Amino acid sequence: MKENAEIKVCIGLSGGVDSSVAALLLKQQGYDVFALFMQNWHDASTTLHGDCEWEEDRFVAEMVARKIGIPFYFVDLSKEYRQRVVDYMFDEYEKGRTPNPDVLCNREIKFDAFLKCARKLGADFVATGHYCRKVTTDTPDGPVYSILAGTDPNKDQSYFLCQLTQEQLSYAMFPVGDIIKPEVRRLAQEADLPSADKKDSQGICFVGKVDLPTFLQQKLKPCEGDIVEVYDAYYADNEQYAFMKDTLESIMADETAQVKMITDYVSEDKASPSEPSGCPFSTEKIALLSDESLLRLSRQVRYDIDFETETYRSGRKHIKKTRYKDNPYGKIIGRHDGAQFYTIGQRKGLNVGGHKDSVFVIETDIPRNIIYVGEGHTHKGLSRSCLRIAPEEIHWIRPDLAMHEGEIRRYKVRIRYRQPLQQATVIMRSNGMFILFDTPQRGITPGQFAVWYDGDEMLGSGVI
Repeated sequence: MKENAEIKVCIGLSGGVDSSVAALLLKQQGYDVFALFMQNWHDASTTLHGDCEWEEDRFVAEMVARKIGIPFYFVDLSKEYRQRVVDYMFDEYEKGRTPNPDVLCNREIKFDAFLKCARKLGADFVATGHYCRKVTTDTPDGPVYSILAGTDPNKDQSYFLCQLTQEQLSYAMFPVGDIIKPEVRRLAQEADLPSADKKDSQGICFVGKVDLPTFLQQKLKPCEGDIVEVYDAYYADNEQYAFMKDTLESIMADETAQVKMITDYVSEDKASPSEPSGCPFSTEKIALLSDESLLRLSRQVRYDIDFETETYRSGRKHIKKTRYKDNPYGKIIGRHDGAQFYTIGQRKGLNVGGHKDSVFVIETDIPRNIIYVGEGHTHKGLSRSCLRIAPEEIHWIRPDLAMHEGEIRRYKVRIRYRQPLQQATVIMRSNGMFILFDTPQRGITPGQFAVWYDGDEMLGSGVI
């Protein structure tokens, strides 16, 4: 086996404190380390700061490399980034889906285009500042690589690596994965690294903090449409909502228990991990559900509210005017600049007043350019218990642990970064993977990634 000094490691040095400390640790451990900074974005007009953030990041990264005493290289991957990440973003938003560019950046850029560049420079491994851990298990068929959550529960970034393959992982190193963030800061300050007090980056990976609608308007044209508020009465008469409730009731382990249709928690910050208090559903009853029933259970409620107009006389001169008739199911409460600029669960940017509680997007109808909203965290349209991942979208980080058709397992799942892990039953069928949560989930969003874990190990992911 090679000694560390014989192993050449490329650290993806971003100018941030995490990758800086990762480089420092690798150097201290005796590896032959070199730094590679990648530029992925040119257009400063899209960022809120309006300046070239990457130039400052490169300057800091170069100073860090000099301080540690490692070679520094630069590569421009902006063409690949635009084609494989940004264009994908535009395409997904145009379809009314909400992509995760950070996941795509890791799969398509850091551990593909960047990895290839590093390998050409002689690297045996590529290291990043991600807060996650890699474990290698030797088997008769060769090594198997696992991704474990980072030791720091407040900084675990395994979610962003949910699309990596075994081959990509074979070249990966995560030096700060078993260190908590305050310790990383302390190590940087102790070593007097120029990035020690640098704030964590925010916004879109390698683009920076942006006003998303303005960013998307580079390719997606604004188009005015209605904002429709949906009232509670709509669900009392909706066939899909009744089907969801009836189906969930039919698979309850305790037939006398009341099925939950609305999530308990209010926000991501106040949420707590779903504790394993026992699955409320019967595995035997779930197994009896047909593929078609599961497919329908996974579908969100669709909204189709017609508004009729009426004419009336107004004022002393009895001027003839037109207004919408009252509708028990909902009301047109505003206008928007394009349904493609909004996402399920969003509350900012709607510019809708006159409500006691916050108003949230519950659906975007792209063909008709309508945004449907509901008032309050407990609005029925925000919660759903089941989601589906299409067969072609299922990705197993551990192919050796992949589920077979008809199999049912219990995993912990998250549907967005920073969401506490939720207890769920995972069902594999011919028409896809179905994830049935013990408790309803708020804001299940098409285009995002659902990621499943067994204990600390992330096993796979898929596009919702």
